Amino acid sequence: MTPPRQIWETLMALLKFRSAPAAAPSGNSENLEAFLQGYSIEVMPRTAEKVEDFRALLPEGTRVYIAHIEGTPIEDMVATAKRINAEGFPVMPHFPARIIKDRATLNDWIARYQGEADVKQALLLAGGVTNPHGDFDSSMQLLETGEFDRAGFTRLHVAGHPEGNKDIDPDGSSTNVDTALRWKTKFNETTDAEMALATQFAFDAKPIIAWADSLREAGVTLPIHIGIAGPAKLQTLIKFAIACGVGPSLKVLQKRAMDVSKLLLPYEPTDVIAELAAHKAANPDFNITNVHFFPLGGIKTNATWAIENGGASTQPVNPA
Repeated sequence: MTPPRQIWETLMALLKFRSAPAAAPSGNSENLEAFLQGYSIEVMPRTAEKVEDFRALLPEGTRVYIAHIEGTPIEDMVATAKRINAEGFPVMPHFPARIIKDRATLNDWIARYQGEADVKQALLLAGGVTNPHGDFDSSMQLLETGEFDRAGFTRLHVAGHPEGNKDIDPDGSSTNVDTALRWKTKFNETTDAEMALATQFAFDAKPIIAWADSLREAGVTLPIHIGIAGPAKLQTLIKFAIACGVGPSLKVLQKRAMDVSKLLLPYEPTDVIAELAAHKAANPDFNITNVHFFPLGGIKTNATWAIENGGASTQPVNPA
């Protein structure tokens, strides 16, 4: 039988959990607003279809990444890019190396994106498949083709992994990931495009800060656009975290799942972003320059959180 004191403490925790959150100190609000300025967000063709008008959700100039999942027809990708570009937002489609058959296919994709959707930016990554469909295995091979420079792309992003990547380093180290980052940093000296790291999402600020500092110490000078999971149900986040190989910071979610006062609440990224924002405010040269949202709980939900927490910098083009 549960002791009366435990029952009382549980009830009080639930009452506390249902009460309105305390207002953040003004300094924190200012830090958040500065840190969220220029955030980007990731969509897929099927999730973008659910949004009636991105201008009602996103600030002017928001970069919209379009994830290319294996099996998605290039026609759907280009149509989504065309629609979002027409609404006034710069589009950055994924180019997953392992699902691009050959150089002719790469050039076809580039031509379609540029011809139909005025695309000038791309995220280059290996892709989430084990066996390559053709000639390419890594983002470095895509960069080496020189096709993006020839096509006049102005911005090229590559993947970053704050908690490592067991697909790249099966032994759990960061040896191959680090080697690739040094290569990409060197490539940055040869391209006219601006480059940056767009990272996998994580939930714990301290390991993120340590990772970013370690890159700078290793001579990796690419700006970091840190991946952040948007508001979502806890079960949804844990599912995605396991599927995406998010390791150490998964403990943050596990700890939250054990807290009865938070178990039923949707996760919000307020704590991790506030800590990163405070670190950035105290260290202006910190190499994390932008936030990149993964809207795991929905694009509208994520955008609404940003609008409510980012002040003037996150207000949409066409507010309600």
